[in-house]
Amino acid sequence: MEKISTSQRRVDMVVYPGFKAIEAIGAMSVFEYANLHLVQEGRPAGYALRVVSDTAGPVASDTHMLLQAQALQANDLPHTAIIVGARQIEVALAAHPAIVDWAAAVAPHITRLVALCSGSFFLAAAGVLDGLPATTHWSVAALLRERFPAVQVQADAIYLRSGRLWTSAGVTAGIDLALALVEDDFGRGLALQVARDLVVYLKRPGGQSQFSVHLTSQNTSHPGIRTIQDWVLSNLSLPLDVALLADRAAMSERNFRRVFAKEVGSSPLQFIESARLEAGRRLLEEGDLPLKSVAGRVGFASEQPLRKLFLKRLGVGPQAYRERFGGARP
Repeated sequence: MEKISTSQRRVDMVVYPGFKAIEAIGAMSVFEYANLHLVQEGRPAGYALRVVSDTAGPVASDTHMLLQAQALQANDLPHTAIIVGARQIEVALAAHPAIVDWAAAVAPHITRLVALCSGSFFLAAAGVLDGLPATTHWSVAALLRERFPAVQVQADAIYLRSGRLWTSAGVTAGIDLALALVEDDFGRGLALQVARDLVVYLKRPGGQSQFSVHLTSQNTSHPGIRTIQDWVLSNLSLPLDVALLADRAAMSERNFRRVFAKEVGSSPLQFIESARLEAGRRLLEEGDLPLKSVAGRVGFASEQPLRKLFLKRLGVGPQAYRERFGGARP
């Protein structure tokens, strides 16, 4: 067995056939870059990485990549164990009950037990998430809630911490969680250095459900509702309300609300709010307009409702958002 320094935290990546390669490599890269910076500062490397599985040997991912794994052992605990997700998580869960049993056995004793993406199903099946908030990939959040009703599923979170248990949303959200672990271990400065190396946010705003309003509007099958969506996206500076949109759609307000919600999955006002938020984010990221001008372009009479919307949906005000995520100016 590889000898590990007493100053290092051993991190075991738990994989199995069909695991998501990008999740494993993304998280491992965070720890490797953290080690690089620590050594450059004249400090010991902070992490020792291993790949483990319920069966030792090469483990095929969802791509052409294979990882060489050591065998899981309940009596040889790492500091942190990270269970990676899979595209076919129900198949993986049924095929690898040993990982479920291992998670149940080590959960009370390990310093940190982490699940990336749909890897949360292994923790849920082990019973260790009962009564606790947890997240997973948005596409299987409803399935996690249905199969394990004792888990408090929060589908929009990027990652969540419940004591020694951590869970993340899908795919690249594993990088967000790994950065949070580095920050927890060595402070914000090191985590920020790693985030810069990887060209990612240290803490991205919002949740995993924030898909482009323009892209999702293309999925609307009702031509009249899609026309209204396109008109809204082109006229955000106007005072928009349901009565105006219903009139343009030649529908009663009641019928318009019903058809819109059925087609879009949200109310008309929620759609308008999402569209204004996305337009405001784009203006703040790509330009240097005064906040009052940004507010006016997305349909607000002053900065206050713009600030209220950003705080409600992103947890950060528009000025702070610009300072954190604004691009370089010419």
